This record gives sequence, C-alpha cells and structure tokens, in this order.
Amino acid sequence: MKELIANFASQIETSLSIADASPLKNTLKTPSLIVVSGLGGSGIGGTMVADWARPHASIPVLVNKDYSLPACVNENTLFIACSYSGNTEETLEAVEKARAAGASILCITSGGALEEFAQRHGYDLRKIPGGFPPRACLGYSLTQLVDVFVWLGCLPESYRSKMAEMVSVLRESASDFVREGQALATHLHEKMAVIYAEASNEGMAVRFRQQINENAKDLCWHHVVPEMNHNELVGWAGGSAKLAPVLLRSASDYPRNQTRMNIMKDIFAKHTPHTIELHAKGEHPVEQGLHLIHLTDWASYFLSEMRQVDVMEVKVIDYLKGTLAGS
Repeated sequence: MKELIANFASQIETSLSIADASPLKNTLKTPSLIVVSGLGGSGIGGTMVADWARPHASIPVLVNKDYSLPACVNENTLFIACSYSGNTEETLEAVEKARAAGASILCITSGGALEEFAQRHGYDLRKIPGGFPPRACLGYSLTQLVDVFVWLGCLPESYRSKMAEMVSVLRESASDFVREGQALATHLHEKMAVIYAEASNEGMAVRFRQQINENAKDLCWHHVVPEMNHNELVGWAGGSAKLAPVLLRSASDYPRNQTRMNIMKDIFAKHTPHTIELHAKGEHPVEQGLHLIHLTDWASYFLSEMRQVDVMEVKVIDYLKGTLAGS
C-alpha cells in the first residue's frame, strides 16, 4: 500500500496516456443525462467528478451505488460503469439494466466480466492496469472520468490539463505529503475522526472516511456544511474528547460556509480539544482535490501502522462476497 500511494502521480500520468490512446467511438456525446455507476474504491471517482461538474454541466449528473437504476435512464442517457476488478456484482447488474433501457454505455475497468460485457456488445472500453486494491487505484479511474467529462463538455479543458500538471507537483512535494500525512495520523491516533467538508467537496470527505475504514480498520463518519448545521450540530451536545473533528477547507468554499466552519470550531472546542483544519493547496478544484486526497491517503496508511493492522487486508469484505455468492 505504501508503494501504491507513492505512485499516485504515476497512475495519473499512465491514465492520461490510456485516455489518449482510447478515443471514444461509440459513446453518446450529447446525452440528456449522465449516470456514473460504481461502488467503494471504484465509485469514489464518480462522486468527485460529479462534484466538480455541478457548476459546469448543463445536464444532470447522477452517481449510482446500487443494483437498481433511476426510472429516468433511457436511450438519451450515458451510463458510465466503473468497476476496477470488473466483477462488482452491483455494477454488473446495473449495467445490464442500463443496456435494457437503451442507454449508451462506457465501461472503465481493468478486466473481468465488465470488460467482457463491453467487448461483447461493442461498447467503448477504457481499460486500466489491474491487480491492485481498488482503493489504491483512484489515480487511474478518476483521470479517465475527468477526460470523459471534458470530452462531453461537462468540464472545462482546464480540468484535464490540471490533472497533467499535478503529476509533477505531486512528485516534487512527495516528502511533504509523507511528513504531513504522518503528522495528521499522529493527531488522529486513538480518536474517532469526524470529517466535515463543504457540500461541493463531499467526495473528498467520503474518500478520507473510506480510507480510514479500509486501510486503518477503524470507524469514523463524515457530514457536509451547511446541511450538518441543521441537524448534526445539535448532536455535538454529546461530544467528547474522544472525537477529532477534521475540517476539509479550501479557498473556493462559499463565503457563508467559511463563516459557518469558523463558528463550528468554537462549538467543537467546548467538547474536544482535537479539532484540526486541512487547507487544500491551489486555486483550481483539481489542485485542491488531489492535494487533499494524497494527504489523507498517507494519513490512513500511517494510521494503519499506528494501529498495528494489516493495511491490505479486507477479510470481512471477502467474507461478505463469499457468503453472497453461496446464497
């Protein structure tokens, strides 16, 4: 896992080359709806790209994390199926339903049944390198999605060019990310992280939560501002020093939400001394997003070391899948 996290920049670089070598020939370029379907490490890229596309896309972008599909999926829909292994049963069932609904389909995978499905039906396929845990390969899938959304006109070209620029930035700052990730892990060790972000950046909060879950084998939760100000904030009356609020912040956060987060810090301070703020570097959403992803990925790795757990092991998921297969 340590090597995979360190190779984040190389994943982006490789994935850009794959995109350049894989022009989309059979994918609907003018859909009335885009659905990105994927779960876990295979699906978080869809959540992030949907966040980024919201201010730019003139058509709805839905993220699907289930077996079923919205009834609005039809022949004018572009359905993007993301499964790193190619064998995620929820995604495979959903993509079959998308085909039955007449949707245009694009598959992003390293192989498996999803690759076979794409080849059998003549759908465009973006094949990425396989053989690793899906959560450790976000650089591949996220880059493909950014490239596709730029091609569709749902993201400006700057999003793809910033992905390319960040390859050198991530490499040049490698030691800084490791040092800051270790410091963040030290801060969170033996506490429960409570992760907050502006609603437009929820994907980054979800990513950090998932990485703590899978890499560090620990529980935590996340919520978004301003929604949590209308419900969860009241629950902080039961807060304690066992909790460590983590505020994911960026210069592009809406001004009123910045004010809300500042007030939240004062409220948290009445219950715990462990609030920490992570300020995303850069001005562009891609710069900010990749900075926070890489930093928190490192933190989840160092948390696994501090907790003395196997960062790669996911036996409980394997048990679940095995039991489902026999039912």
